[in-house]
Amino acid sequence: MMKLKKLLQAVLCTAMVLALAITAGCGGSDKKSDKKVLKVGMECAYAPYNWSQPTADGGAVKIAGSNEYAYGYDVMIAKKLADSMGAELEIHKIEWDGLAPAVVSGKIDAAIAGMSITSKRKETVDFTKPYYYATVVALVKKDSPQAQAKSVADLKGSVATSQLNTIWYDQIDQVPDVKKLPAIDNVPGMIVALKSGKCNLIVTDIPTAKAAAFANPDLTMVTFEGDKGFKTSREDVEIGIAIKKGNKELADSMNKVLGGMTEADFNKIMDEAIKKQPLAK
Repeated sequence: MMKLKKLLQAVLCTAMVLALAITAGCGGSDKKSDKKVLKVGMECAYAPYNWSQPTADGGAVKIAGSNEYAYGYDVMIAKKLADSMGAELEIHKIEWDGLAPAVVSGKIDAAIAGMSITSKRKETVDFTKPYYYATVVALVKKDSPQAQAKSVADLKGSVATSQLNTIWYDQIDQVPDVKKLPAIDNVPGMIVALKSGKCNLIVTDIPTAKAAAFANPDLTMVTFEGDKGFKTSREDVEIGIAIKKGNKELADSMNKVLGGMTEADFNKIMDEAIKKQPLAK
């Protein structure tokens, strides 16, 4: 009788476990979990490419694990890509130096962060077609001698810096007799250095310089005609989306969208981002 009782208890326990498992399985099959998620990483502090803001105004996207929202050119492009895939866009705020490692580890599917397509970066990640073309320029104070420069040679003797681990920082070496300061972690830090007088020249790209000048009336962007500007290779100015090596499916999906857009399309979206950046208001 005791053995029979124990057997009945065991059968009842097994039945309960199975019932719980079935219930749990049903609960996880809601529409939200079935939808694909595109996890995208960016600094969220690199206007006009990307920035953070307190609300969803304008179409900003919630930053994962945060009460803030991300917006900017990169988010605008990311939304187009996610929509084309029928995926939910998930933004992850990651420091610049951590973006490529996050792609490699699989923490994010892609880094859409104003990243130049360089040979060195291609050693660890793959890139899509360019989603922007960024000419290198000078950002200076309006009332400085550098603002009158007509060529890179005219910037001779400047005290200069740029962002850490960017091609911009390498371009500084083209300025004759330049005093090159250590690189700065982010764009806001670069602007503070320029406005405070720590340096009198920032080497950066057109969108970053235009956005900084738009938000800071005392700053101006200096461009140079023909061969008087910074010497760059094609890979220096081609901005791409970093994805995990060998992820051909994702690359093909993104390239299908990007391949149908022109440089004029990219510039139009970038101009919109520059006008929408928080500091411009």
